Amino acid sequence: METYTFLRQLADSWFLLAMFVFFIGVILFALRPGSNARHRHTANVVFRNEDKPAQPEEKPQ
Repeated sequence: METYTFLRQLADSWFLLAMFVFFIGVILFALRPGSNARHRHTANVVFRNEDKPAQPEEKPQ
């Protein structure tokens, strides 16, 4: 069997299955119980230590 044919058959069967299992694993990891606090913290990092909105600087005329 040629190398290309072997790799093509492998990619069509087992690697496709492995990629699907990896995808499902990533989804389950992101949606696991207890990760809500981590996601909330990460989403609010840009707003940390901000007391008031920044005022635009006025340009001299």
